[in-house]
Order: sequence, then structure tokens, then C-alpha cells
Amino acid sequence: MHKIQIPQDAIDRAIARRGALQVFDHLEPSRTALLVIDLQNGFMAPGQPGELAQARAIVDNVNRLAGTLREAGGHVVWVRHTHGGPAAGQPWPRFLEFAAAGWGQALNAALVPGGEGHALYPALQTRPEDDVVDKTRFSALIQGSSDLHERLQSRGIDTVIVTGTITNVCCESTARDAMMLNYKVHFVSDANAARSDAEHNATLGNMLLWFADVRSTDELIQLVRTPKGV
Repeated sequence: MHKIQIPQDAIDRAIARRGALQVFDHLEPSRTALLVIDLQNGFMAPGQPGELAQARAIVDNVNRLAGTLREAGGHVVWVRHTHGGPAAGQPWPRFLEFAAAGWGQALNAALVPGGEGHALYPALQTRPEDDVVDKTRFSALIQGSSDLHERLQSRGIDTVIVTGTITNVCCESTARDAMMLNYKVHFVSDANAARSDAEHNATLGNMLLWFADVRSTDELIQLVRTPKGV
């Protein structure tokens, strides 16, 4: 698990701008979706090309959030990064240009639908009523990446809780675009995973400054369970 230490300068500036550390003091579970980003074998299972041990450490927190939100009447969405196959469309050249030495091609091959790497990590507690969304870019909400926005809108969702991996890539990209699309965004400090504490904490600071409320799993569970006005 990451050692969470949001830069004090980011905290101070966020409070000065917002008037408080958090903007959203309540949420409506029925209008809230937990977004679980890219917790797939290709990023989590030992020996896979995108393996990130930190991502295995957040599984329990993600499962706790999913169970709590479902019980309260909220919705869970498992988002899978997808390369190749009919859903992915044309290759994404920019990804390969930033992933040299064969690593990008190996990850692309691992994330083809139907393969072991594309599947959700087996320790995740999914349910039949959950949504599964395939995306083809870092952000699940950028135009053309997936139909996540349309699915959320059809359910009347106005609030998202962002978890998953990698903190400073797909999770941050999705959270940024969610805020730009007018969703209320909660970014979970101990239910996202990056390749280093420094990268993880830098994103938490950036989220707090510009895009989201940042809370721990326990704090989010308390928020979900606390009725408005209490």
C-alpha cells in the first residue's frame, strides 16, 4: 500500500481556494457510481507485462467500496483497458510511441478481449448487476474511448468515485474528464495504485487542487452511509 503524503503546499492552496479541504460533504448513493479502472490481470497478475504489485494491495478496499455502495443503492462499473479486437478499432499509435523496447506491443497483446490479461483480476468481487465497460484510451470518458458517459447518464449518475490503476495515468485521466463533464468526483487515496509513492501523491495533490475531493476508503464509506443533513 502506498505511503500517502499529499504535498502540504497543495493542501494549503486547496483550502485557500475552496474554503475547506472538501467540496462535497454528502452524496446520493442512487446517483453515484464507483468506477474501477483497469484492475485486470494484465496490470496485476505476476508475470504480466503491466504487472503492478501495488494494484494487488488495493483490492480489499475496492471490494469494500463496491459492497458498501451497492448496499446503499449505488452502482459499480468495472472498466477494462482494451487493445485489439472489434471494440478497440484502429491501433493507437501514440501509445506505442511512448512505450518503446517492445513493452507497448506486449501490453497491447495482453489486453486483447478474450485473453487472460484482459480479464478482471479474480479477487475482485463483481456482481451480475454491475456494468463492465471496455475503453480504448487512458480516459474512459474522452470522446470515442467508451460508452461510459452514456451509461452513467442513462442511470441519472452525477457523482463518480474513482479507483483503480494506474493512479497518474488512466485513473487521473478519467477523473479529469469526469470533472470536465460536470460529474462530482471523489478520488480515493488508498484505492488507487501507481508505480511509486511520489507519482501517486503528486496525482492526489493535483486532484485536490483542481478536479476532485480526495478521501480514504474509510472516509468514503462513511460518506456513503451518512444520510444528507446528518
